[in-house]
This record gives sequence, C-alpha cells and structure tokens, in this order.
Amino acid sequence: MTGSTPPRKRRFLARGADQGPSEGRSSARDDERGSSDIGSASLEPAVDRADLPAPTDHPAPVAKRRVAAIRDKAREGVRKGGSRARAGLAYLADRIIDIAPRIPVRDLATLRRQFPGLGPEELAEKLVAGACRATATVGAGVGAAAMMPVPPAMPTELAAEITGVAAIELKLIAELHEVYGVRPPGGLKERSTAYLNSWSGERGIDVTKPSTYNSALNSRMKQQLRQQIMKRMVRNLPNLMPFMVGAAVGAVMNRRDTRNLAERIRADLRRTQVPWDALPELPALETPSNPLELGDGRKELGS
Repeated sequence: MTGSTPPRKRRFLARGADQGPSEGRSSARDDERGSSDIGSASLEPAVDRADLPAPTDHPAPVAKRRVAAIRDKAREGVRKGGSRARAGLAYLADRIIDIAPRIPVRDLATLRRQFPGLGPEELAEKLVAGACRATATVGAGVGAAAMMPVPPAMPTELAAEITGVAAIELKLIAELHEVYGVRPPGGLKERSTAYLNSWSGERGIDVTKPSTYNSALNSRMKQQLRQQIMKRMVRNLPNLMPFMVGAAVGAVMNRRDTRNLAERIRADLRRTQVPWDALPELPALETPSNPLELGDGRKELGS
C-alpha cells in the first residue's frame, strides 16, 4: 500500500514496552530511556528527593568496633608507658646525682698505704678487680630476688641495681683518676659532677682541657645521664630471669660491663697520666658529711 512502511523497517516492540506515541506534548518519550509518565522509573539521582526514605547509617560491625577500641587503648597505654618511663629515668638520674657527692673516695696516699709496693697499673688493676666483684654481687642479688613471687617489686629491684652499680663505678672512676694523677680541679661538688660526666660518657677526664668536660650540671649532662641509665637498664633486664638463671647472668654481665667501662677510662687516663715522682703533693680529699654505704641501693630509693 502506498505510504505504508515496509515490513523490514518496522520496529518490533518488546512485549510490555511503552506503546505510546513518540512525539507529543503530553506524553513525549525518549526512545532510549522509555516512558517519562508519572509513576514510571527515572534514572535521575536520588539525592535530596523527598519521595524516597532518608538513608540510615548502619553502625560498624562489632568486630570493627572492638578493633578500634583495642587500638585506642594500645595507643593510650604506649603514651602512658612512655611518660612513666621518662619519669622513672629522671627519678633515677636525680638519685644518682644526689648520691655522687656522698661516695667515699680514697686519695692516692691512702691507696698507696693500703696497697704497698704496687705501681700505677698494678694498683689500677686491683681497683678494677674489686669493683667488678662488687657489681657482680649486686647483679647476683637482684637475679636471686627474681625468684621471689613479688612481681610488683621487680622495678624497684632493677632500679636499686642501677643505683648500686652506678655508685660502685663512680667510686672506681674517682680512684682511677687519683692513681693516674689526674684529679679534676675544684671541690667535692665539682669533682663529683666531673665523675658523673665521665660515667655517663664512659670516658676519662682530661684535666688539661677543662672545656672537654662539665664541672656543673646542665640539661645536656642530665640527658646523657638518663641515656646511660636506660642503656644499663636494658642490658640488665636478663637479670630478672627466674630459677637463679638471672643471678648468674646478672653477675656475669655486671662484671663484664664494669671491666669494659674501666678499660675505656684507663685508656683515656694513660694519655694524660702524671708519673708519681712528678706528681705534686695533693691535699687530702674531703670526707663526705653523710657517706654512702655502697651496695645499699634499696635504702637510697626509699624502699
């Protein structure tokens, strides 16, 4: 028929598709989208549409909430633990600074009377051997205390060990300086501060160069002292092993650390050593008003 559309060009509409006209004002549609009548589906985004229910926020699963809570508590624990550790180090540093002027030190004349016939090196070796035995005893005592069922007391035991070993090694450093004839200048307080600087830096004092050591306390020296205490505390942690293993480990490690410290100090002092025959007569050392009883670290910590 004239004017009709050939069959091959006819559009085959799917069953259920919109049969409405493709043009017109009231029901115009887009062949690609389908009908736009009221009630038909729309491809517009559903944001801020009043005809749809408001989206609801679903809470996180229980496992995620628990992980988040554990993570927050861990962070808080690390923060508090770091604060307590810094406070503990500062407390120990203050205690060691307080006891340093109270450590009884023998001058060269006293040492030569107690060890007659020995030269400087032989006398120094005697002092090192005695200090190693003393620090080994302190380490063994703390290791034996680890067997007791009192875990809350172990931080105090470890702090007492650090304080006791520091006192013994400070005494050794002071007497080695006497043996090698390089006593630091100044009074009891200034010398004690110089020995603290030597202990924290693990080096001998060069009295010919006062600028190389501190004769007064300052923030840098206190920081160095806290670092030395932390290093010693970490090395002494195996002393807390049970079944008397900690006692043996503590004795061996303290003896080794004290000898290594003494060897470094002696190596520095030999470079500035003054022979005894060329050493001027030095005045006797002052006796502390309240001498410290070495090895009594728990009493110094107030426990």
